[in-house]
Formats: sequence, C-alpha cells, structure tokens
Amino acid sequence: MTSETGFDEMLAPDGTVRPAYAGYHEWLSQQDERWVHSKNFEAETFFRKTGITFNVYGEDAAEERLIPFDMVPRIITGGEWRRLSRGIEQRVRALNAFMHDLYHRQEIIRSGRLPERLFRNNDAWLPQMVGFTPPGGVYTHIVGIDLVRTGPDEFMVLEDNARTPSGVSYMLENRETMMAMFPELFSQVAVRPVSDYPARLAASLAACAPQGAGRKPSIAVLTPGIYNSAYFEHAFLADQMGAELVEGSDLRVVDGKVQMRTTAGFQPVDVLYRRVDDDFLDPLTFNPDSVLGVPGIMDVYRAGNITIANAPGTGVADDKAIYSFMPEIVEFYTGEKPLLPNVETWRCADPDALKYVLDNLAELVVKEVHGSGGYGMLIGPTSSKKEIAAFRHKLEAKPENYIAQPTLSLSTCPILTRKGLAPRHVDLRPFVLCSPSGVDITPGGLTRVALKKGSLVVNSSQGGGTKDSWVLDD
Repeated sequence: MTSETGFDEMLAPDGTVRPAYAGYHEWLSQQDERWVHSKNFEAETFFRKTGITFNVYGEDAAEERLIPFDMVPRIITGGEWRRLSRGIEQRVRALNAFMHDLYHRQEIIRSGRLPERLFRNNDAWLPQMVGFTPPGGVYTHIVGIDLVRTGPDEFMVLEDNARTPSGVSYMLENRETMMAMFPELFSQVAVRPVSDYPARLAASLAACAPQGAGRKPSIAVLTPGIYNSAYFEHAFLADQMGAELVEGSDLRVVDGKVQMRTTAGFQPVDVLYRRVDDDFLDPLTFNPDSVLGVPGIMDVYRAGNITIANAPGTGVADDKAIYSFMPEIVEFYTGEKPLLPNVETWRCADPDALKYVLDNLAELVVKEVHGSGGYGMLIGPTSSKKEIAAFRHKLEAKPENYIAQPTLSLSTCPILTRKGLAPRHVDLRPFVLCSPSGVDITPGGLTRVALKKGSLVVNSSQGGGTKDSWVLDD
C-alpha cells in the first residue's frame, strides 16, 4: 500500500495489521488476486442491475450516476463501537432536548449559552412549531451523525444531520452485496448485522404514532418523486418496511386526518416519514407554489392527528453555526461534558474569527452554514490562489454565511485499486433511531470514501464512493 497522510486504520506504522483487520487480512491474503478483482467488477454489475444510483443536479451530461462501491470493508472493533455509541446517544438526546427547548421556553437562550440571532435569522427555524410538542415528544426520529477519525481513539463529530439524513439504503445494499459475494468471509469474521434496520425503523416510527392510532399504525414514506437524488432510497425503505410510498398528490386531508388514495378509497396515515423539505411540506403554511406536499397537513399535525418524521423545524440542528455550539448544547441538556468532541470551528460572523479565517484561508476548510453534499466549500490546501481570492470576496460580503475549520488529517482505510490495496480518506455516518422508548443505534453505518488519492472530499456528488462498515461482534 502506498503511504497517505492520516491515521491508517488497517496498518500500524511498522506495517503490522491492527487487531480490527486481523481476521479480514488473513482471509484476503489467501485469495487469488485476479479472483478478487473479478469480484470487484461483479459488485459493480450488481449495483447497476439493482439500480443503486443517485442524481446529480446541475450537470446535463450525467444526470444519474452509479455510486462507486469499494469491496474492502471499513472495520471497527466492538470496544471502539461501544465507546462511540455512548457519545452518539448522548449527542442525539441533547439534540432532541434542544429542539424542544427552542420551540418552547428557550432556556438555553435565556442562559446566554446560545445567541438568539442564530435562530431568529435562520430559515430553518419555524415559528409554526412554537409551543407544539410532537407525538411522544420526539423531534429527531432519524439522525445521521457524521464522524471522522484522526487517531487510534480519536473520533470527532463533523456534522449533525437531523432533518432528512440519507444513505441508509446504501449501508444495507453494501452489506447485502458483500454477503452475496463472500459468504465464507462472514463465517470467519463475526460481524454485527445491519439487515434488521428497516424493521427497527418501522417499529421506532410506529412507537411515535399519535394517540388513537391503534395497535398497528399506518406508515407511509413521502417522496418528492423519481427525480429526487435519493429516490432510490425512498422506494427501497418503503418496500423494506412494508410501508406505502406516496407523493403529495396521493394524499389529502379528509375528516381532520391525512389520508392516502388506495384502490379501496382513502385510508388514514398515522406516521409520515417525509423526505420532502419543510418549505414544500404544506403549501397552505409554507411555500404556496409547492406541489410536493399536502395542503393542510400542518393543521392536522398540530391537532395531534399525524406524526411527521422528522418533525418540521429540526433543520435548525443541521446549521453549521449551531453545530459550533454543540459542546455547550450537550452540557446544558445532559449536565455532562461531550463524549464526542466537535471539530474546532470559527464562526465567521464573529469579527475576530473572520479576521483569523481571512488571514489563514490557504490552510483552512470553509463551509456554507446551510451547505451540504460538498458544495459551496473551500479546501484551502488544495485550492489555487485564484479560487482562494474568489472565496475571500464571498466571505467578506456575507461572513455570517460561513464557518471555517482546520484541515483535518482524516484516517484512511484501504481500497482496491488495479495495483492492489491503497489508503484513502474516509468518514462514517451512523444512523440513529429515536422513539419514546429510547435511542437505537445501528452497528456500523455508511462509510464514505474519497476515491481520489489525497482527496478529503468523500461526498458521492464530488466523486466519492462507499464501503461496507463492519462492527465486530466481540
């Protein structure tokens, strides 16, 4: 393997294999190299036949792409996962408490821990949610916490995804592909399963149903339609849960309830797992031009006759300026120091922070506060002087739109290249389910990998790929 900066999760500095990879490495060393490469091609063919693709916006030549899959798994020991899980659960509980407080007494604002301007001028904060508590008191039903690793015991949170986190279908398909191609490998290495996620998701959503929903609540997945970048996932999850996949045109408010059109007439929906952004959810409350949502659904919601997952208004937690206050948020609501630290963050809305960022643009990563998918960001060390100068003008014009972070030395995992194994940078998105009965964390998650040598951008929209994520059952 060629060297690449960052903590190597498979190999120690002396070239020995770390304990997490011992079983896999032993198996791999016994395989014929040509056979392994043929399996890699087989995996790509499987993904194409299954239709595991995503849409790329703004590119006429390549509207739909295959997400590259690398067959070398990313492996985490059971002990590492237990420590991570404690930190993830603490953070998700704090996020849910924060959402409730923000739409009720706003104690964290009164205490001076969080500036009021962060949500007063935030489009993701919805005044329509003030004073309302969702069924079961759950705001963040499904959460994706993006983690990066910088050392043996050093995991940090890079982002919180509390609105409509995506990628879980790729986690499931990656595992199914690996088990189909290498069944004997899973008999040699004990890996915790992830295939029960759809059942756990359905049970978690059902537990959040409004009162009066009955013993078997009706669940539907609301999609914007086939042209959405994550449509494959919407259809996949609905199918796996045994739920209905619906568009806004399939739903209407009848007798004070949201009901879906069926061959037997309109039937009530108790829980709506929505993959439509807040602004398009209800044209009577938000964007009047929306044809993706359901007119009147917010009135039904506030009357307590439907659960919307995730709750409208949770996008505040996705804000990267809010992210920078997460250590204070965790401590405020749990009374504990964060078990998972944030990446050091400069809020460009603060004059002193802005001056530091402008003076050090060539060394920093700068992100839009509401950005996602790797768009609208600057990676100073890999940018040209012209790109840095252009970004400087953006920062000076609207500093409140940006935060900056140091360029981290992300950990690496091996990928299979034509010349053999080679390290590439990775991150990890574990998926978390929340219900009145507690927090449920799927063992593993989605590992995204920067397939280009030296690249730190793992997003599929920017040329990244995915891996199967293993948590060892030890």
